Amino acid sequence: MLVTKQKVLRRFWYPVIPLSHVEDGPKPFTLLGERIVVWRDGEGRLSALEDRCCHRTAALSCGYYEGGALVCGYHGWTYDHAGKVLRIPQITRDVPEGARVTSFAAEERYGYIWVCLDPAPLLEIPQIAEWDDPRFRRIQQFYELWRCAGLRLMENSFDNAHVNFVHRGTFGDPQDAGESRFEFFEEPWGFRTRTRFPVKQTELAARANRIEGAKTERLIDGSWWIPFVRRAHMTYPSGLVHVIVTAATPIDDAHSQIVQFCLRSDREEDVPAADAIAFDRRITEEDRYILETTDYDVPLTETARERNMASDKLGILMRRRLLALLREHGEDEVRSAR
Repeated sequence: MLVTKQKVLRRFWYPVIPLSHVEDGPKPFTLLGERIVVWRDGEGRLSALEDRCCHRTAALSCGYYEGGALVCGYHGWTYDHAGKVLRIPQITRDVPEGARVTSFAAEERYGYIWVCLDPAPLLEIPQIAEWDDPRFRRIQQFYELWRCAGLRLMENSFDNAHVNFVHRGTFGDPQDAGESRFEFFEEPWGFRTRTRFPVKQTELAARANRIEGAKTERLIDGSWWIPFVRRAHMTYPSGLVHVIVTAATPIDDAHSQIVQFCLRSDREEDVPAADAIAFDRRITEEDRYILETTDYDVPLTETARERNMASDKLGILMRRRLLALLREHGEDEVRSAR
């Protein structure tokens, strides 16, 4: 999918930068091809602005904080959280009313700054119930750039057939390969799934999950929020609940910023966060290795659509939901959403 061509995708929330990253100054980010600067003003309000001074077009992300405002590092033009110019050092008269840059909606959630480029979002930021549940601890895992389209990662997240091959080094077993079975529930915001399948135990998995034996099984309740957020709620036979939330924030047509955190029903003394991260890191690297070889603008093959294989059903459904969304909102460019 050519994400930069689909204007409707600007009407969704995306996590762009960890909150901790703006503590020492403004930070740049590119969202759907739009260059923005993210910062927090003197009253604690988050702000996302066009990263382009309205004077000489210098990047505001090269500026600095002063008196709770954002100062352009080129000529000192000073902006408030809404993008209005408060001060122009080179003039003594009042600042012209039209001196401003475009501002975008910004919210704090799950340890990240979320941004929507359109003033009328189609959906709220996904609700992750476990985040505020005292029975779960929070572990921030990954924040990294992938050469991978967000739709590819979302499809992969609900493709059970890849597990036994891509993840054969961690928990998959090619000998268990077969037809993928799952329950499916469509929702206004995307869909939910439920599946149960056997997995093998490696030493790394045993350290992360404190489960013994050569084989175990996972019960996974999955959620997909349009367009590029997924949640995997995994329950192990031991009673351990491990929830992974992954977002593929679209930078441009070929690249995504991968945001991932997890919530677990155990404690640090049971399994150190480092062990939980190491296991998920290994799995994520296996996914990355294969996903970065895929094309970002090629639809599913005719063979996949004609065979209607179970492993492809949810990916096809994602594409149909996105295509319907584009058509509903009058998009001119829908070619790549098939």
